[in-house]
Amino acid sequence: MKIHEYQAKAIFRDYGVPVPAGTVASSVTEACEAAAGGSFPVVVKAQVHVGGRGKAGGVKLAPDPAAVKKHATAILGMNIKGSTVRRVLIEPGIDIQTEYYVGMIVDRARRYPCLMVSAAGGVEIEEVAATTPEKIARLHIDPALGLRSFQIRRAARFLAIPKQAEKALAAILGGFYRAFMEKDCSLAEINPLVLTGAGELIACDAKINFDDNAAYRHPEYAALRDDAEAEPLEVQARHAGLSYVKLDGRIGCIVNGAGLAMATMDIVKHFGGEPANFLDIGGGAKAEQVTEALRIVTADPAVNTVLFNIFGGIVRCDRVAEGILEAMRRLDLVIPIVLRLVGTNEDKARALLAGTSLIACATMSEAARTAVELSTRGAT
Repeated sequence: MKIHEYQAKAIFRDYGVPVPAGTVASSVTEACEAAAGGSFPVVVKAQVHVGGRGKAGGVKLAPDPAAVKKHATAILGMNIKGSTVRRVLIEPGIDIQTEYYVGMIVDRARRYPCLMVSAAGGVEIEEVAATTPEKIARLHIDPALGLRSFQIRRAARFLAIPKQAEKALAAILGGFYRAFMEKDCSLAEINPLVLTGAGELIACDAKINFDDNAAYRHPEYAALRDDAEAEPLEVQARHAGLSYVKLDGRIGCIVNGAGLAMATMDIVKHFGGEPANFLDIGGGAKAEQVTEALRIVTADPAVNTVLFNIFGGIVRCDRVAEGILEAMRRLDLVIPIVLRLVGTNEDKARALLAGTSLIACATMSEAARTAVELSTRGAT
C-alpha cells in the first residue's frame, strides 16, 4: 500500500525526523492561501504515487504569490505516468547545501531489514544502484538488537556527514528505523535528506509503502489509502476480498491459491501467451466471489480469453462452477472461457457445466496451451 509524500512526512515527524512545515492543497485557491501564510520562496509539489515528478514538471519553486498560482494551476490536473494530480504540497524553500539518500527495505535473501545510505541523494536511487553501486552502503539490522550505534557511525562516515551534524543524523536514522518497523513498512525512503546552509538535516522528501499483510494490525491505514491513485479494478477486487493485480496481457487468469496463480502465469508465458492479471480467489471462495472475479477480469478491455485453473481442496469445484454459470447469466460473456477444475466435487462441477460453451481441459498444460491459442486467434 502506497501513501502520499505529505502523509509519509507526518509519520516521520511523529518519530522525530525533521521535515519542512507544509500544507496540502486540492485547489489553486487553497494553494495560494497556504503560501500566503509563510515566507517565500515556496515549493509546489505534486502529490502522486509515482516517481519522476520533477522531470514531469510536478515540482516547482515559486518565488512569489503569482508564481504559486501559476504553478498550482499547471500542476493540479496534470497527468504523471498515468496518475492525475489532485493535491499539491506547499512547503517553504530550503537552503540546500548537500543531498543524501536514506532508504530501508526488507532484504528477503538475508531476512533482515536493510538500511541503505548514499551521498548521491536527490536522484533516482535505481539509477545509482545500476551505474555506481559502490555509492550505496547497505547495513543489515538484526530486529532483536535494533539499529546499533556502530551502524549509525558507519553510515555517517560513508556519507561524510559534518561532525556537528552526526548527532542529528543519529536521531534521524533512529526515528526512521522505528517508523519502518512499527508501521510494518515494506519500503521507506528519504530522498533527499538535505544538509542546509545552517548545518541542519531535513527530510525534504518522504516515501512509505506499507506491507498489506500487516494491515490487520493497523486500522489507521484505512484513512491513508487513496483509491483514486490505484487501479480501479484492483480497488474493486480488494473490496470483494480478492487478491488481484492488473498486468498487460490478454489472458485473464482466475486461480485459487497464490502459488498456483503464479505457476499459472508462468505456464501461460511458457506457451507464448501473456497473462492479463494475477487473481487469487482464495481457498474458501464462494460462488459469489467467483462471479465477482469473472466480472472484474472481463472488465479489462484487453482480455480476450479467460483461464480458470482450480485445484479444489477447501474450495469446492461445484461452487466455482456455480459462480461461473451465474456470471455468464449476468454478464452476457462472449469471450472464450477455458477451465481446468480438479479436486473436491469435480464430478458435480462437470455435471453443472455440461452443455455450456465452456472449454474444459484435463490438465493445467492443456488448459494453458488452449487459452494461448484462443487468445492469439482473438488478438486484434
